[in-house]
Amino acid sequence: MYWIILGVTMLVSWLVSNRLRSKFAHYSQIRLRNGMTGREAAEQMLRDYGIYDVQITCVPGQLTDHYNPMNKTVNLSEEVYYGSSAAAVAVAAHECGHAVQHATAYSMLQFRSAMVPLQNVSATILNFVMIASFIGGYALYRTIPITSILWVIVIAYSVITLFSLVTLPVEFDASKRALVWMTNRGVVSSQEHTMAKDALFWAAMTYVVAAIGSLAMLAYYVLQLVAASSRER
Repeated sequence: MYWIILGVTMLVSWLVSNRLRSKFAHYSQIRLRNGMTGREAAEQMLRDYGIYDVQITCVPGQLTDHYNPMNKTVNLSEEVYYGSSAAAVAVAAHECGHAVQHATAYSMLQFRSAMVPLQNVSATILNFVMIASFIGGYALYRTIPITSILWVIVIAYSVITLFSLVTLPVEFDASKRALVWMTNRGVVSSQEHTMAKDALFWAAMTYVVAAIGSLAMLAYYVLQLVAASSRER
């Protein structure tokens, strides 16, 4: 069951990521009627919201765009930074949406940021337990009760799952802010708005798949814990 859940999650994740890249590649070929680039859109959106302490940078890679609240930077991939398409502008505006969330103290972003250290620790612990289980499983289970190990895994997966679920409203809200701004500003036409919305939808689906996969793994280990606890009684 573990490998089935992992395999299905990886397959669906690959399909969604592939769909996102396909959509982005297609829309990137269609130049915006106003010729605005992702960098220009990001600069304009930040100005419109009165945000002047956020730097816009260009980073290598494909779809590596992200907002870093630690140093207040909107980091755009080369395709988005220099691109002049509905997809490029939508992604740039989406990342600026996170900057707006930060500037307005959006509660879910604050909650997510507060969870980052705990999520990192949980991921490290989970990786250690998994590696130890694969390499020296017999010795590990002879030393530590299986229920104790499962409790560690369940707690770690609970944190990771909560982090994945909290990420969803943060990402959807950033996309909503981006689309509203693009429409109100007249950055895109109705046809271009449809392309931008579609590109952001598939980007959001990558987070949805990750959350569902994490939730499925958590459910699996909870069932394993219940079964192991029953055997020990």
